[in-house]
Amino acid sequence: MKIFNKIFIFSLAAVVCSACLGDLNTKPLNKTDFTSENAYENPSSYLNALAYINGYYMLVGQDDPGSNDLGFSDSGQSEFLRQWFNLNEMTCDALKCVWGDSYLTDLQNDSWGAGTNDAMVAVYTRAVKAIALVNEFLLQTEESKLDARGQSDLKPTIAGYRAEARFHRAMFFYVLMDEFGNPPFPMPENIGGENPRRIERAELFQWLEDELLDLASDGSAMPAKGAVPYPRPTKGSVWALLSRMYLNAEVYTGTARWEDAKKASKKVIDMGYSIHTPYSDLFRQDNTETGAAAEEFIFAVAYDRVLCQSWGGTTTFTSASLNEDANQALGAAFGLAKINGENWAGYHVPNDYVARFELQGVEWGNENNPFGYNRETSDKRAFFSNFKNKETFDPSAMATGWFCWKFNGMNSDNTLAQYDGTAGQWKLSSTDMPIFRLAEMYLNYAEADARLNGGEVVDADAKAYVKKLRDRAGVATPSDITLDWLLDERAREFMWEGHRRVDLIRYGYFTDMNYPWTLKGGILSGKVAIPSHMTIFPIIQSDLSANSNLKQNPGY
Repeated sequence: MKIFNKIFIFSLAAVVCSACLGDLNTKPLNKTDFTSENAYENPSSYLNALAYINGYYMLVGQDDPGSNDLGFSDSGQSEFLRQWFNLNEMTCDALKCVWGDSYLTDLQNDSWGAGTNDAMVAVYTRAVKAIALVNEFLLQTEESKLDARGQSDLKPTIAGYRAEARFHRAMFFYVLMDEFGNPPFPMPENIGGENPRRIERAELFQWLEDELLDLASDGSAMPAKGAVPYPRPTKGSVWALLSRMYLNAEVYTGTARWEDAKKASKKVIDMGYSIHTPYSDLFRQDNTETGAAAEEFIFAVAYDRVLCQSWGGTTTFTSASLNEDANQALGAAFGLAKINGENWAGYHVPNDYVARFELQGVEWGNENNPFGYNRETSDKRAFFSNFKNKETFDPSAMATGWFCWKFNGMNSDNTLAQYDGTAGQWKLSSTDMPIFRLAEMYLNYAEADARLNGGEVVDADAKAYVKKLRDRAGVATPSDITLDWLLDERAREFMWEGHRRVDLIRYGYFTDMNYPWTLKGGILSGKVAIPSHMTIFPIIQSDLSANSNLKQNPGY
């Protein structure tokens, strides 16, 4: 496996994270079952437990990827990363879907309410459960526990594991803060005890900042860049999360932190990550094996079609994006039968979003061009196809508008990822998904500089960072780099990477009727305002019912 050699699934006793997860205070059914009382007798179990935490972004249960622990009828739709992606892209202008699932319709029409929505349930519940896993791990790795087990010699190693686990806990708390505003705040003392208290968004921001700065400090046991194998988190990951938080601090706390965003970004930039060329390698099936991911990704979710299978994540991003006609036509362009193993044929990119790319020679109806534009002379970050599609997107019809193949079934040499290199094509994906990459630090730095200087980039380093990205994309860099231009550049650079909702909220455009997009507010033209309370999602109803410390977010 890409993270560790294997994932070892724990059956942890006395894990109570938030009432929405139910009572997990169960005893083992037989003597071979692991509990928190005996699971750590073997020293290797600590790394195995950390592996499970590291993998929880994409794991859906303790068995095969077709069964899940949340009771979803479709296990792939219960995955954390897939639904986090949907919350941040489908609610905006980057992604629409023609499948007709009610929860997806609510997301893409911005029509959700306080009722159950599968994406919100999956993200909220898995984030809280992941935090509980970390809290249990921290309890079981206290120095007194190690001493009692006769494992005092493990303390230096375990200190690093604990720091990594705390970073994961911070990541999941960040998601709760960003998506749900005022979530529960489960800590180790809540395990087997009282329900967690509710925490206000600004207070959670402060807790996260303190926690992350402690992990980033010189005396911290958090591994430095290169000290642990990719894609385990390092101090680079810590500073990257701080960079993103500081860039959005005004949204979370009411107080802008542009200078801090700039400094945090620079911390990461100076650690030695590199911009990988070509851009397409970052999202190919062998992005681990070629080193492209480790070169530019600061923290990532590692998928493996053999050892860590998932019907969510990059499998979804690949399979859901094309129909059979487009798949075959694109395959022919690369000398292949097709580029993807499956055709779920649901995901589309609205025409107005595609228009933000500098595409040359756009045309519709030319069956000799599977792309629908001159790909050689266009922005190299554009991976679109309108093959045999009608130009006007119809949310109830497949063959309309644009498809996207940024994620696909090919390796970096344009060959198919196959069984043993010879047999049938895989349906599951091994493409690692970046959570933070160096390009974000470049654009965070540039935007923070523009915010500090009247809306235009003046810092020479910031201009150079932007030029690096533009050079890789094969397009010219403008002489004047403004805030609105940077927003469009982020759309181009980070398409389908989970940034869009956060960016539009920070710019004040998410709710603004003067910033329309396809199906915004359920209107095809998108010329409508969205209520301001929808910049955060509702607390899920089952948790409100079970935990009296919580209350619903305003407006729901």
